[in-house]
Amino acid sequence: MNLIRPVETRDLDALARLAESATPRLTNLPASRERLAERIARSQQAFSDEVTSPGNEHYMFVLVRADAKAGAAEEVLGTATVRAKAGATEAYYTYRQETLIHASQQLNVRREVKTLSLSHEVSEATLLCALSLDPCYKGTHAESLLRRARLMLIAQYPERFSRTLAVAFPGYLDDQSRSPFWESVGRHFFARGFQEMNHIAGVRSKSFIAEVMPQFPLYLPLLAGSARAAIGREHPAHEKALAELLDEGFVRSRHVDIFDAGPVVEAERERLATSRRAAWHPVRIYHERLPDRKPAMVANQGCRTFRCVVAPYVRSSTGQLWLSPAHAKQLGVEEGSAVLAAPLTLPSATFDEGER
Repeated sequence: MNLIRPVETRDLDALARLAESATPRLTNLPASRERLAERIARSQQAFSDEVTSPGNEHYMFVLVRADAKAGAAEEVLGTATVRAKAGATEAYYTYRQETLIHASQQLNVRREVKTLSLSHEVSEATLLCALSLDPCYKGTHAESLLRRARLMLIAQYPERFSRTLAVAFPGYLDDQSRSPFWESVGRHFFARGFQEMNHIAGVRSKSFIAEVMPQFPLYLPLLAGSARAAIGREHPAHEKALAELLDEGFVRSRHVDIFDAGPVVEAERERLATSRRAAWHPVRIYHERLPDRKPAMVANQGCRTFRCVVAPYVRSSTGQLWLSPAHAKQLGVEEGSAVLAAPLTLPSATFDEGER
């Protein structure tokens, strides 16, 4: 059984492995045990604190394969994070795509020129980031659970997060793992390769990049063709992930990453499918085999004790949600407890079947 829970200190070795295997390397999941240990401690504090407005909280989750038997070992399969406020301590910089008009009546010339301008507008958004999953589980329900279970926590505790959610996807890299955008822009100011700068940004921050990058708009016609083609283009390994979030209700914004020009998608949280389709149900434990129904994400009612699993969406005639004893045990709920359920697969109609 796959389960989402908050990260714990014992997960450090698994996080280090996931950080090393991420494709491409993620700046929000640095391959540094020291930094990862700091992130675990920060996450534990965030889940425990009483929070009334988004700040510098980082909520780090792990996907584990869990056995309902007492004492059974868990295997960490993936991790994902929510940063409550992207620019809580320092501005979260992006490039904003704009159009400038250059015109001359005397010469009868009017040209629209695409530009990139430094921006920190995304700083106020809640950032979904640092998702890394064991390659064996790519394209499975486990991947969807890991990506979207974070939205189940946000739906329960909206005061902890911004109204606008954002996701910055890794940008396009060539066959040599070089970023065409970085080679055309960033390298001229840092004289270092993309992978080296990616590592530095992971163990420090990206703010120093914005401090050194040109403060004036970049005129796209002056960039190399390969760099222009990379703007707003996701890394091939993340194409399906981007498609799933677009189905969720995110839209491509005008912003791209200042590092590799990867796309930034945004959404108002109440417009997301998970928020619109999630519903509370009292629990009824069913001790026989449950019928095969649409899979649902089911989360308990807790923050520090947050748990989310995939279970068949089967309701009683009185609106109770049937759960197996194993699912109830993993969620830490009993009969009569309230759980939040939302469709796992997208696009999907609201639940209209499954009564028993």
